[in-house]
Amino acid sequence: MTNQIFIESVNNIPTFKKRFEIVERKGIGHPDTICDLVMNQVSIDLSKLYLKETGTIQHHNMDKALLVAGQSESNFGGGKIIKPMKMILGDRATFDIGERTLPIGDLAIQTAKEWFEKNLRFVNDEHVEYQVEIGVTSKELQSIFENTKSFAANDTSVLVGYAPFTETESIVLNTEQHINSKQFKDNFPESGEDVKVMGFRDANHVDLTIATAFVDRFISTENQYFQKKEEMLQEINEFLKKNYSMEITANMNCLDSKNRGMSGLYLTVLGTSADSADSGQVGRGNMASRVISPSRPAGSEATAGKNPVSHIGKIYNALSFKIANEIHIKVSGLDEVCVWMYNVIGRPVNDPKAVIVQPTITGQLQNAEKNQINEIVENNLQNIHEFCNELISGKHPIA
Repeated sequence: MTNQIFIESVNNIPTFKKRFEIVERKGIGHPDTICDLVMNQVSIDLSKLYLKETGTIQHHNMDKALLVAGQSESNFGGGKIIKPMKMILGDRATFDIGERTLPIGDLAIQTAKEWFEKNLRFVNDEHVEYQVEIGVTSKELQSIFENTKSFAANDTSVLVGYAPFTETESIVLNTEQHINSKQFKDNFPESGEDVKVMGFRDANHVDLTIATAFVDRFISTENQYFQKKEEMLQEINEFLKKNYSMEITANMNCLDSKNRGMSGLYLTVLGTSADSADSGQVGRGNMASRVISPSRPAGSEATAGKNPVSHIGKIYNALSFKIANEIHIKVSGLDEVCVWMYNVIGRPVNDPKAVIVQPTITGQLQNAEKNQINEIVENNLQNIHEFCNELISGKHPIA
């Protein structure tokens, strides 16, 4: 296995000990997250089709998509859709298997429709139009898949993962997931799936700014809107107080303004700003950590939709976090760990050009600890095929 494992101890202040920290999370109904999750599911379904039809994954990358916002007219008691959203599904795939041509475009559209039906309560078939721009993969990239025992990387990239999650990151992630939980939606059906949470930590205080798209069919008056907003905030504060020891101040829908009618309220018809206000794009949403943390190191690739057996932009993005977490758990005395993974196109995926492990530690890293780190990295690289199979199964969430 690779000898290109480098360990560089650093004396940085770990993120959770720094005075300031900023973390963002875009929820499942945010236009950017919609694009990420839809295209990643297209890649998963396409991979399963290739396995069924050919016994192996074929070359494809489904990491290009644009969700063009529609046009709607919100109103108390329920508005209307004037123009549907348009989802443009793109990039490259292997169409021809022997003398057969696989229905790649039909699969992509069907996957997208099923995703919307499963994840966004109020988005129906008539609310989204589809435009397929999936082209035929190049011969050179297709040749990567001739040797199924050891796929070559189909890109040159560097990715990075870190551990552990800070409490601020957990607060931001779990607040969004709580708002989009079934229990919360049962209690507050007027809460749409388009939720964004921004956390700003100053020492031990976290300021949370929450944006939640309201569904207009459940709101009859302006007063009811603000009453429901207050009730939601109260429930969210109870959730935060129950689960976290930090002092947290939460605010919601900060652009709201009373006595301005529709122009002062965050109302949508479908529970997502994509029905009228905001478009989305793959790669502009959450990172592989499932949040956006500007104070953390970041790799050069988005994860969603990339090939799960050859594109290191997906594989190393997820694997670097797994390795970092294992190192932090198993090697004692480390405040924080960063794992960088670098490879060049054409080199085997399981033999990266370099793996750089940067533990944050007070004092010196001993040889026994270095050996532990090397063993963890080597073990993960030796089992990378099993890890790729987990990516195909959707085991590792990407957004």
